[in-house]
Amino acid sequence: MGAELGWQKIRWAEERMLTLGSLSSSALESGVLRGVRVGLVLHIEAKTAVLALKLARAGAEVHLAASNPLSTQDDVVEAVRGELAAVYARRGESSEEYSEALRRVLAARPDYIIDDGGDAITLSHREGVSSVKGACEETTTGVIRVRNLERSGLLRYPVIAVNDAYTKHLFDNRFGSGQSVVDGFMRATNILLAGKRVVVVGYGWVGRGVAQRLRGMGARVVVCEVDAVRAIEAYMDGFEVEPLLEAAGNCDAIITATGDVRVVREEHFRVMRDGTILANAGHFNVEVDVDHLEKHSSSKRVVRPNVTEYVYAGRRLYVLGEGRLINLVAADGHPIEVMDMSFSAQFLALRYLVENSSRLQPKLMKLPEELDTLIAKTFLKAHGVRIDELTEEQKHYLESY
Repeated sequence: MGAELGWQKIRWAEERMLTLGSLSSSALESGVLRGVRVGLVLHIEAKTAVLALKLARAGAEVHLAASNPLSTQDDVVEAVRGELAAVYARRGESSEEYSEALRRVLAARPDYIIDDGGDAITLSHREGVSSVKGACEETTTGVIRVRNLERSGLLRYPVIAVNDAYTKHLFDNRFGSGQSVVDGFMRATNILLAGKRVVVVGYGWVGRGVAQRLRGMGARVVVCEVDAVRAIEAYMDGFEVEPLLEAAGNCDAIITATGDVRVVREEHFRVMRDGTILANAGHFNVEVDVDHLEKHSSSKRVVRPNVTEYVYAGRRLYVLGEGRLINLVAADGHPIEVMDMSFSAQFLALRYLVENSSRLQPKLMKLPEELDTLIAKTFLKAHGVRIDELTEEQKHYLESY
């Protein structure tokens, strides 16, 4: 039953991932990925399965592990297990099991890594995995980690920052996170957002999307920032902008979207009202200091799936999804059409590495602009959207001085 349900979800997603379907067909025909060993470390749900299967059908040997212990959907794992070289994942795996799964992927000596969060890339450097010729990184957090490797002179192979592709961050981080974070929050809590005062911490691409979608649901949104320019942007977008210590004492919920550590911590917990809900939309479970609540709360209990109540200083604080990515722990992640573009970028980035790895330097690089444009044009064509083209006169005018 599990595998059957998994296949139903995969087919539903595949029928709507038209861009990836079109772009992967040429790789199948050319055989460019035949025999390439790929370590795939992503959130394992139906859309990820579509990417993994497209790679396998194009001839790649795919070894799959999860990029988050609580984002795996076991029915999807059951469905694809016999279709890929190996799958190392289950929902709710321990930190030790999670790390071991990454090591098993790397033990297969992948030629390339497709990563989400940078754990596989950084582990391959720590453990001296010499087989890797290049990697693609999906997230802001992962790109920051790779950039730090490069800055330290430790990066050993080229890494394409898929996160920085226009067809990724403009849509995945904004529209994808915006919808899926609100979806996960609502599934976990089943509360009405209209009229609630919700704090969004961080106004990057993810924070923008989350704040806009919350406002669309009728929430009164407050934005907290450390970047002056982003604070101005939030202010001019019509949001209230306050320091977090001030906002935390007068809100119904806080959602973090920063990629940094201990963003919501003891000083904030102490001023929160009874019943405040805490959720995370950043990559790792470090933004809300759950360890502090674990150590200093008088009681703890799970009150509904993905909602844990901590009684702290006499007040009830509710943490969603153990402080992990709420859109994947409590929901299905980003909408299919958004991940169609993001996984198309991963697919083309991998193909680019395979075709050019011998001449690429061990640096962090953007997805080539022509591939970004190819994704956009393929997406528009697949969805029946037509656009204008410049005339020769207009092209000449723009190129003249």
